[in-house]
Amino acid sequence: MSALTKTDFHFKGQKSVYHGKVRDVYFVEDDKLVMVATDRISAFDVILPKGIPFKGQMLNQIAAKFLDATTDICPNWKLACPDPMVTVGILCEGFPVEMIVRGYLCGSAWRAYKNGVREICGVKLPEGMKENQKFPTPIITPTTKAEIGEHDADISKEEIIARGLATAEEYETLEKYTLALFERGSQIAAERGLILVDTKYEFGKHNGVIYLMDEIHTPDSSRYFYAEGYKEKFEKGEPQKQLSKEFVREWLMDNGFQGKEGQQVPEMTDEIVNSISGRYMELYEQITGETFAKEDSENLAERIEKNIAAYLG
Repeated sequence: MSALTKTDFHFKGQKSVYHGKVRDVYFVEDDKLVMVATDRISAFDVILPKGIPFKGQMLNQIAAKFLDATTDICPNWKLACPDPMVTVGILCEGFPVEMIVRGYLCGSAWRAYKNGVREICGVKLPEGMKENQKFPTPIITPTTKAEIGEHDADISKEEIIARGLATAEEYETLEKYTLALFERGSQIAAERGLILVDTKYEFGKHNGVIYLMDEIHTPDSSRYFYAEGYKEKFEKGEPQKQLSKEFVREWLMDNGFQGKEGQQVPEMTDEIVNSISGRYMELYEQITGETFAKEDSENLAERIEKNIAAYLG
C-alpha cells in the first residue's frame, strides 16, 4: 500500500502553494483553493516520518460528508471533490482564531482544571467537576492560530474583539455557527453510537460573507467517545473508550516521544503503519456509518493531478 506524503503540482492559474502539516493547499486564480489531504500524520506538532495509507482519503471524505450535512446552518467553502483526497473550495480570508467547542471536561481543559484552573478563555467552570463530565451547556474556548513551529494559545472572546481579530458582530456569528454545528455533529454522532466530545472549527470571509472552512468533525480535529459504557466508566473514574487520533499520541508517549527537544520519533515499522491505517478505517466507518471503499493507491500523485486538472478545466 502506498501513501502520499508530498505533492508538487503546477496547475493552470496557480498563484502559490502552502504545505501544511497534513494538507497541501494550492491557490488557483484569485478565488479558489485546492486542498489535497495527504497521508502525512502529525502529533505533538511534528510530522511523523511515514505516511498512513488511505488516511488522506478518509479524512477528506469524512469532512466532505459533514460539510454537505451542515449547509443549512452556514455557508461553507466546499465547491467539489474532484478526487477522493481533494476538496476544491472558495478562497476565504481566514479569521486568525480557531473556535474550539467542548461538550465535556477532558484533555487539556481537564489537566488545567485538575491543577486548580476555574476559568478557560474567559469561561468560568463549575466547581466539583470530574474528568470526562458533561458541561451543563457546551463551552467555547478559542485559540489563536499559531505561526508554523509555534503553539496555539488560548484567547478569550473579549481579547479577540479588543485585538481586532473579529468585530463583536462577527464574533457573535462565529459563536452562533459554532454552537449550531456542534449540536448537529452531536446529533449525527449519537445516531452512530458516539458522543462528540470536543472539536474545532475555522471560519473565514469571502465577499463580506462568513464561511465555514477547512475540515470538520474528522478524528484529526475532533474527539469522540463511544456512548455505550460511557456512564459506567465515568462513574468508576475509568478512561473512556475514544475515537480520535489520541491512540497515535499514546503510542508515541509509550515510546518516549512527546515532541520535546532531543527526543527521537520511535521507529515506524510497517506493522505500526498498517495498524494506524486500520484504526483510521475503524474511525471512518464508525463516524460515517458506511463501509470504507479503498481507492486504487497506485500512482496516487498522477491520479490526483489528472483529476484536479480536469476539474479546473
